[in-house]
Amino acid sequence: MVKDPSLTPLGVMILALLREGDMHPYEIGRLLRARRDDRMVSITNGTLYHTISRLHAQGLLDEVGVDREGNRPERTTYTLTGSGFTAVDEWVRRELGSVGRPATFRVALAEAHNLERAEAVDLLRRRRGLLRTELAEYDEGRTDAAVKGVPEQYLLELDRQRVILRAEVDWLDLLLPRLGSPDFPWGHVPEHLLAQRKARHHD
Repeated sequence: MVKDPSLTPLGVMILALLREGDMHPYEIGRLLRARRDDRMVSITNGTLYHTISRLHAQGLLDEVGVDREGNRPERTTYTLTGSGFTAVDEWVRRELGSVGRPATFRVALAEAHNLERAEAVDLLRRRRGLLRTELAEYDEGRTDAAVKGVPEQYLLELDRQRVILRAEVDWLDLLLPRLGSPDFPWGHVPEHLLAQRKARHHD
């Protein structure tokens, strides 16, 4: 099981993108921006190239070629290793069913389709259960504050968080039955392609 605490949300998005095929950093950055993934993480050329270099050093991707077009600088093409495939699933699995890290959850949700449908549903159910517990604690705290006569101006953040928690619980209540239905589109890397890619990296 791969559990690398240094794997950042941007790193996960890069690895997940490379599941679609081998690419060079320019193409990776272009696709991430075209798909508006910069809504969730900051994507600058500096962070992109640094993250790719780090993923390469961690053995999560390999260089598979270098090309040059005209007067442009050389571009190195990267591919996933077997560990890179596993790292995406493990990171998404860890973050999708947990609470307390809203920024990383957004990326995990965006990449949840890399998991099997049933597993994604189970993880989101677990998250819903944790959110319900947290919401109950906030409700209890708000009631206690009212009994003690705590002035409203001290409760703004608490009230905001209660609304956010309630909204996500309601959203999950609506989503989970739909997500569990075979009519809801879902996808992952086809098994035969996954096997071919893994076989190539184990040669």
